[in-house]
Amino acid sequence: MNRQAIAPLSRREATCCLLPFATIVLLGYLTVGLPLAILPVYVHDYLGFGPMIVGWVMASQSIATLLTRQFSGFVADTRGSRLAVFNGMLLCSLSALLYAVSLWNHGLPKIALLLLFAGRAVLGFGESLLITGVLSWSIGQVGMLYAGRAMVWVGISMFSAIGGGAPLGSILLKQSGFGTVALVTAILPLLACVLMRKIEPIPPHNGRKIGFFKVVGLIWPYGVSLALNTIGFGALFAFLGLDYAAHHWTGASFGLTAFGAAYVIARLTFGGLPDRLGGQRVARVTIPLQIAGLVILWLAPLQWVAFAGCAILGAGYSLTFPALGVETIRHVPPQNRGAAMGAYVAFVDIGLGLAGPLSGMVVSQFGYPSAFLLGACASIVAFAFVLRLPCIIAGDIYFMRKLGCIERLENDCSGQVEHI
Repeated sequence: MNRQAIAPLSRREATCCLLPFATIVLLGYLTVGLPLAILPVYVHDYLGFGPMIVGWVMASQSIATLLTRQFSGFVADTRGSRLAVFNGMLLCSLSALLYAVSLWNHGLPKIALLLLFAGRAVLGFGESLLITGVLSWSIGQVGMLYAGRAMVWVGISMFSAIGGGAPLGSILLKQSGFGTVALVTAILPLLACVLMRKIEPIPPHNGRKIGFFKVVGLIWPYGVSLALNTIGFGALFAFLGLDYAAHHWTGASFGLTAFGAAYVIARLTFGGLPDRLGGQRVARVTIPLQIAGLVILWLAPLQWVAFAGCAILGAGYSLTFPALGVETIRHVPPQNRGAAMGAYVAFVDIGLGLAGPLSGMVVSQFGYPSAFLLGACASIVAFAFVLRLPCIIAGDIYFMRKLGCIERLENDCSGQVEHI
């Protein structure tokens, strides 16, 4: 029986319960972080492809993740979150092996590029299962009272892996080569599989489930805002290294570290605000911070100014995901929690999937800093969208009631839909 059916946890107990999940995500997500600063330079400088191809390589992971979110939510809801996480870890490990095979074929650039695309696609599928499963599993462990806290700790681990993994990957590359990076990246998810055996599994919920696209219909306003806010984040990770190189600056990986450190610090300091104040109120503060960070990156005349822009962007983006996520999870029944998390995080994939190609087109015409201006414009639209969320949600509920969807949904879910 879920411990939340017996008694709610205290904040300290909830945090202790979430730490093993955070460790699992950290180990698994290093498969994303370790090669992150290396891949754009590898594709551009070693394989000889242009910015557009760099953008597509970086976006291909998110596209694969997007296409598999529905399946990941289905696995988590029907087969259990633990199985989803385990399979995701195995796929993350396999992706690193494909990177290594690509390196061995670098003398044949087109074949090496195809292998990179394959590795990114496998990683995208693995990330989909991992994050969807961990979010559903951890929220099931601590209960809805701490849903925002669960998202905070998952995000801390993700961006710790990105912020710490990027410079660590660069160091490993200089010391031992790309093969060592691939080997380490392949081993870490397997260590996470050992750790997750000690965590109590959550059995699938027995309530009647609603369809995935009906879940999307319930949460889409929050997801669209999240996708728009993610475009600037995607542009940062796709083109920061090349922007630094174009300015003859060094230390692009430490710019990513600044983003990750600010992200983690903001979550540790203010991570409880979405649960206490409500997600919309928090998002109305964090999105303007993102805009400021992106504008600074766009206009940065010096390396330290760009570094500050990365940190401000990280601090702003940090709480946007849990802020909008808390509102999302309140609109679905518990037996569809995996589908809801899969659908919600899919909007991150949409944002990242758009960021690479769109930024590549803009960069080809106007230079690398223009990628950050594109992200700032997308966040401005997202901010306007968030300001109108209450009206949009009210309108959706009105039309769904007119069509009888709310009543059918409440009957299907035995009255468990919250805040509708």
